[in-house]
Amino acid sequence: MALLVSALSTGAWAQAGAKDEKGKDKAKSSQPSQAQSAPAPLASPDYVIGPEDTLHISVWKEPDLTATLPVRPDGKVSMPLLNDVQAAGLKPMQLADSITEKLRKYIADPRVTVVVTAMNSQRIYVLGEVLHTGAMPLIPGMTVLQALASAGFTQFANTKGIYVLRVENGKQRKIPFNYKQVIKGEATEQNIILKPGDTIVVP
Repeated sequence: MALLVSALSTGAWAQAGAKDEKGKDKAKSSQPSQAQSAPAPLASPDYVIGPEDTLHISVWKEPDLTATLPVRPDGKVSMPLLNDVQAAGLKPMQLADSITEKLRKYIADPRVTVVVTAMNSQRIYVLGEVLHTGAMPLIPGMTVLQALASAGFTQFANTKGIYVLRVENGKQRKIPFNYKQVIKGEATEQNIILKPGDTIVVP
């Protein structure tokens, strides 16, 4: 509405005075719902929250309680009225239910939404001849190819000799990944879904 009004000529301002005032009232009335709208979910509903994740916690019609908060190393978030709330180890819906129950002491019929906006607790690692080495946040469903697309290759990368190191049952497993074959649609079984702690090595 504001952009539309600013584009009007002075004459149009005069002709639409009464309508404009109504438009302003409508714009004002819509602002609270826009301010409290949650961002699009980044994690799946089954994602388990961990330390260093970032959460958007929205309480309907309670802008003072709506905020984007980091999960502390101890696994808790700090909220008005409730102080410390345990977040790590819970799924977004479970945390929303927990906060809802705690808020019933202060608010009638609280409605809480929890959205994970940054997943920093679950990471993978990319090493070797890549442009961006080190830890990388693990997005649910991320494959080896997707991780390598984010990391990029140096000119010296041996794309036929890439492998993934994965620890299973206390033992390290080496999983080969032939980049050139995978991008041709061959050996697609090598393009596995990554798990927390996986390390991709590009020799």
